[in-house]
Amino acid sequence: MKSITIKGSERESVGKAATRAARNAGRVPCVLYGGDQPVHFTAEEKAFKNLVYTPNVHTVVIDLEGGKQFNAVLQDIQFHPVTDNILHIDFYQLHQDKEITMDVPVKITGTSPGVLGGGVLRLNQRKLKVRALPANLPDFVEANISELEMGNKLYVTKLETNNFKILNPENTVVAQVRISRAAMKAAQEAAKAAKAPAKGKKK
Repeated sequence: MKSITIKGSERESVGKAATRAARNAGRVPCVLYGGDQPVHFTAEEKAFKNLVYTPNVHTVVIDLEGGKQFNAVLQDIQFHPVTDNILHIDFYQLHQDKEITMDVPVKITGTSPGVLGGGVLRLNQRKLKVRALPANLPDFVEANISELEMGNKLYVTKLETNNFKILNPENTVVAQVRISRAAMKAAQEAAKAAKAPAKGKKK
């Protein structure tokens, strides 16, 4: 999985006044959990742009002044209810020998015969819950729709996994090809035409 580096400064004071001052200065108060003790730090709000405002998922290298570095993942984020500015972020430290659970985007690949035949592709799951060692976390889970005929569903059990586990229930539908309204109308009209008596034929 791709990583983003966040440069920050460790906080000595974590009270309300210090937190307010950090926000007024355009910095986001953050806490890193998962180590021997929590690490409090701040970073410029614009530093989180490529981490927060994207459909992709990344791990994070927290680079603090003084040479301290931590590998982590975003655990929780709080936004201002009116301005949508970032108020606070929690991170969780990664350990190379410990598995981590993350929501990873689904990437559709292949061409569905059902779609070519007039069906409509629906992506039921945009993200799936994945568990793996940090080094094995995928950037996305590939969902190949090459065998989906019209009306078929692609279940999570049909997805390929490489050194990671998908934790969603086995009956989870990732994608499906629905019959379009146009195709359904055409089928209904064809059925009516087949039932109708031929012109000029005596009853």
